[in-house]
Parts: sequence; C-alpha cells; structure tokens
Amino acid sequence: MKRGIHFLLMLISFTAFAQEVNIDTAQVAIPGRQNGTEAQSKPYVIMISADGFRYDYARKYNAENLLKLAHDGVKAEAMIPSYPSITFPNHWSLITGLYPSHHGLIDNFFYDYKRNEAYAMSNKKNAEDGSWYGGTPLWGLAEKQGMVSASLMWVGSASDAGGIRPTYYYPYHEKFTPSEKVEKVVNWLKLPEDKRPHFISLYFPEVDGSGHHHGPDTKETEKAVHLIDSAIGELVQKVNNLGLENVNFIFVSDHGMIKVDGRAPLEIPAALFDKNRFDFYNSQTLLRVYVKNQHEVKTVYKELKAHKTDDYEVYLDKKLPKYLHFATKDDKYDRIGQILLIPKAPKIFLEKGKKTSVGKHGYNPKIVPEMKATFFAWGPEFKNNLVISEFDNINVYPLVAEVLGLKIEQPIDGKLKVLKEIVKDRK
Repeated sequence: MKRGIHFLLMLISFTAFAQEVNIDTAQVAIPGRQNGTEAQSKPYVIMISADGFRYDYARKYNAENLLKLAHDGVKAEAMIPSYPSITFPNHWSLITGLYPSHHGLIDNFFYDYKRNEAYAMSNKKNAEDGSWYGGTPLWGLAEKQGMVSASLMWVGSASDAGGIRPTYYYPYHEKFTPSEKVEKVVNWLKLPEDKRPHFISLYFPEVDGSGHHHGPDTKETEKAVHLIDSAIGELVQKVNNLGLENVNFIFVSDHGMIKVDGRAPLEIPAALFDKNRFDFYNSQTLLRVYVKNQHEVKTVYKELKAHKTDDYEVYLDKKLPKYLHFATKDDKYDRIGQILLIPKAPKIFLEKGKKTSVGKHGYNPKIVPEMKATFFAWGPEFKNNLVISEFDNINVYPLVAEVLGLKIEQPIDGKLKVLKEIVKDRK
C-alpha cells in the first residue's frame, strides 16, 4: 500500500470499521478453556460500546431504558476520549487502560516506519494481527487468570493482542442486528458455569454510522439511538430472566460527533504533496506530517506555521499540550509524525475533489465538547443514584479489573482511584 494521501481514500466510510463483505459470520470458540474454581464465584461484567454515542445523546433523544438504568446506577456527566477522538484508538484505550501513543493505535490508519508497513482498520489482516496492538486487553487479563471471556466485534478482539484471544469471539462484520447480538450474549450466559464467560465485551456501530452519514442533530441519528436503547433494554431484561447472581453492565462510547463544515474545507498546504520530502496522513480532523529528513523538521514547521490560517493550528508534536499525551516522548511506536495540523472545529482538511461525511469526530475533547463520550454503569457491584464528574476513558480498565477481581500485572495509564468511589464496599 502506498503511504500518505492514499489513506484518504479509505476515510470516506462512515461506518465504524467495515471489513470485507464475504467474511465468515460464525463464532470462534477456543477449545479447552474453562473458568477456574475461583473465577466461577466472581461477578459478571458486560461492557457495551455504542460507537459515536455522544455524551448528551441519551438525554437529547430520550433514551428511556438507558436513562432509567443510569439513574438507578452510576452516570458520568461525560467521559473524555483519548486523543485523537477516533474509533480504533479509543476502543483500544478503553480495553487496555493505555493512551493511544502508548498502545500504538494512534489512528484508524497509520504507517509504521520500523515495520515498513501500513495499518488500516478496514484491512482484515491488520485487524486480526495482534502484533500491531500494545497492552493487555481485558479479555486477555481475564483469560490469563483463569476466567473465561467473550467478545462481539470489539476492536482487536479477533486478534491475539496481548498473547491470547477471548474464548468466544467473532471476526468483525456488520451483518448481525442489535437484537441478534443480544441473543448471542444471552446464549453465552446460558452456558454451564465452567464455560460461561464472566467478562463480555459488545459493540454496536449504528449510532456512529448515522452520525457520520446524516449528522448528530437528525431524525436518523435519533432513530439509531432508540434502536440501541431498545437493544439495551432487551438485553437487561433477558439477562435478568436468567436469574444469575451479580451481573453488572458498563455502557460506554468511544467519542462523540459534530457536524463539520464540508462546504468550505481547509486546503492541505501544497508543499506537503512533495512525496520526496513528506508523508502526510489526513483523518480530516487531524493531519499528521512525517518529515523524511529529520534535519528539516524545524524549518518545515516554521514554514507551515508562517503560512497557516486562523482556522487551524500547527504544532511540533513535542509542543502539543501535555494532557493530550500525543507527543514525541509519548510515542512508544514512533507512528505519530513530527508535525500536526489541527483544524478548529467544525473545519476539516480535505483534498480538492474529495468527499467527506456530514458528521465527524477526532477533535480535542477538552476544547470541543461534542467529542465527549458516554459512561453509565449499573448492577450489584455499583452504587445507586450516583452522578460523577467527567473523567478520562483510560480509567475504565482498572474499574473492570477491580469488579472482576483481576490483578493488573502490567503498567497502564488508568488509575483505579478515579472510579473507585462508584463501586460498593465489599463486606
């Protein structure tokens, strides 16, 4: 695959990470796995992601089931995505407790100069190759400690990232309806005690797809929110009917959504099209520049900064605000690039003749509130009628590990103390 601007061709897709059409829809079940004696007595956690479910969507579109469940349990005012606020980086941050610069998925599409290879979320080979993914995902943490896990379409769950796959998983596709996914989760929980997963991760793309295609403030997106809300209500009811003890739910999203200015996009600086000097990677809400001659970086930065408009900022990556954790010192895999061009919302970078979607994400969530995500939690392990302040999404990982009684044995960025207060005291 050629680098740089060719990545733009893949960015038009408005579903979360569409994979090949003829993919097998059958479940993969790894034989010989079972819960240890201790694991069988542990709680259950069903972690649900509704891609693109903005922090205010439940209230904005009156998602009755989610509003009630959140009211009875724990609701965050918002959850802050990691930067950039894009699908793959944030799903992997949620499931590993690491910032994108530390786990390596710094974008949905990027180039690794050490491997001399491109990664694309739409490439099945990439998506199922665990060598691209840093960190230990929650299902891997569970499996290594004798607890069976399962995943329905979560980013990276069909790969061997962290050295081990979930016991039950599906290669990514979008052929199952939300209700069909609910049935599959319920069927997992009907398995014999030694085979029954205690950690389940579940992914829904519909809200993100509608937000991209129609925009966040439309009847179509409202309909998608209600579709997922109905599925969550159905899931909770059917799980409750099973009579299992201590089943807990965590509902999250990876990012929000904003309507962008596609009619008057920003032009990519002409100098960057010199492929002898540069590669650039444009997600439209963030343009990353790799300067091939390291001695030119400062000169190029000054040139780009001198000719920029008021609609975007130019940063040396090491000068990006520290709280974004997206600078040279953070870049464990050397995938980010040395110069970042960041449009001011709702502006985007777009090549002449190219198309874009109505809604987008990827902006700095500390500056653009529409990027903020959702966090709700309910079940026996969580406190009731509790509203908490917004927090960074890397902190969900240690929360889930705490509820499941799993020991975190590798460095992570998330801190249990951030969400410890939402868990009931255990006697």
